Amino acid sequence: MSDYDAVSSAVDQTVAQFGGLDVLIGNAGVIEPISHLASADPAAWGHVIDINLKGIFYGMRAALPIMLAAGKGTILTISSGAAHGPVEAWSHYCASKAAAAMLTRCVDKENGAAGIRAMGLSPGTVATQMQREIKASGINPVSQLDWSDHIPADWPARTLLWMCSDAADDWVGQEVSLRDPDIRAAVGLA
Repeated sequence: MSDYDAVSSAVDQTVAQFGGLDVLIGNAGVIEPISHLASADPAAWGHVIDINLKGIFYGMRAALPIMLAAGKGTILTISSGAAHGPVEAWSHYCASKAAAAMLTRCVDKENGAAGIRAMGLSPGTVATQMQREIKASGINPVSQLDWSDHIPADWPARTLLWMCSDAADDWVGQEVSLRDPDIRAAVGLA
């Protein structure tokens, strides 16, 4: 995700194999190394930005010309509550997620009238390997959560499918949050 040529090639291969591109989901994201700003390794900090922010841009940049030529397409970006508030030792993650959320809004503003549906998904804490890394850091309140506090990994997947449908049209240009009980009900999540 941190190499534009690789992302562009993946999009080109997808179009060659399937004849088009209907949906782009910007899901790649990393949080390691978790560290305070004063002791953060600059190269490692920048690597998180390369994946979490530049990777989102690279996907959008590669997909948009194809979608615009087709007159339609859906671009979904995985956001985070960290996009909207600082979390100790996550400066790279918070900054990259905030910027990725803004990119998604920019896609909507620039291309919504041309048939491009752009939305973000803020899933909350999900039972994934990333949560194991956060837990191991022990640095902030998120690392103190019990495993049972995290939502099942299939909830974001089911929500992304719903976001690709007309049922989510009222949220185009916005961010959908799985912390919202109305969203969970609309998706059909327990």
